Amino acid sequence: MSTDPAALGGLDGLDRWNRTIHAICGQFDTELAFNRALFIGDIALASRGGLEVATLRTNAGNIRRAGNAPDTTDDGQCFLVSQRAGFSRISQGGISLELAPGDLVLMDSVGECQITPFGLIEHASLSLPRAQVLQRLGHDTPAFGKISSTKMCGRMLHLLVDQLCKDGEAAQHDDVQGDALQDAMLSLLGPGFEGGDEVVCVTGELSSGHLRSYVQKVIGESLGQSGLTPASLAQRLNISVRHLYRLFEEEGDSVCRYIQRARLQRSADDLANPCLRAESITSIAYKWGFTDSAHFSRSFKKQFEQSPKDFSMSHALVGAA
Repeated sequence: MSTDPAALGGLDGLDRWNRTIHAICGQFDTELAFNRALFIGDIALASRGGLEVATLRTNAGNIRRAGNAPDTTDDGQCFLVSQRAGFSRISQGGISLELAPGDLVLMDSVGECQITPFGLIEHASLSLPRAQVLQRLGHDTPAFGKISSTKMCGRMLHLLVDQLCKDGEAAQHDDVQGDALQDAMLSLLGPGFEGGDEVVCVTGELSSGHLRSYVQKVIGESLGQSGLTPASLAQRLNISVRHLYRLFEEEGDSVCRYIQRARLQRSADDLANPCLRAESITSIAYKWGFTDSAHFSRSFKKQFEQSPKDFSMSHALVGAA
């Protein structure tokens, strides 16, 4: 589904958001966390490998869908929702799930639902046929819950959705490719669902290189968490801390240095971004997991041979030239 930008051009941010979210996502009502002038709300729809992926970015206080209304509810779909940035809570059927960057959740189109962003968030979602989802899960299992990041099939589903989200080229619609991707997701969904039958995660099934790539993906999606440590990361991945260290030592690196370099690079990207000129250096540092601005400045200067302020100014001058 798409919207006509010309038809929305005369509307302010909140009105444009409401029109677009109703057209793409259904009858969701939005409650603001700030005054109207500070509201951020963007939705884009693109084709990825023959599947439509909706990307949502907002700092709304609550996004709520009421119970079923026959004239507005599309009960033929379920949605795979990937938390791309920020933190949020999704509640449905009396269950609440806390989402951090990298989390993947299955959400039902039937029933009341509430999404609560904690600050600015970004979600990406794609739809799956509800009847086939229920068949894979079993009709007694609610079509709402997290996709495991430790079960093998859950990991593969994470990687597949992540690749679709990162594909920057809007592909032409390809029914054959889209059907194949959808079948693959449905096949992985049942055994990868946290509410489904237990599947033991055996990390040895992945080579060191593939496991390290997966660890780097999880790190990349968790950089905004100040509590990201080797211990918390190993627990999430269901591997030992020593195993985690060895994965990076094999490449002459360390997991702590990798996390810091990744945080510094994300900070540098933001400091060089002309669209983020209004953001302070401190807010950018906190955004990417640094909790001490002096430590951030020292580490940044060591990495890029410029202070964060000089780095930002030098890129501003390049952009103006």
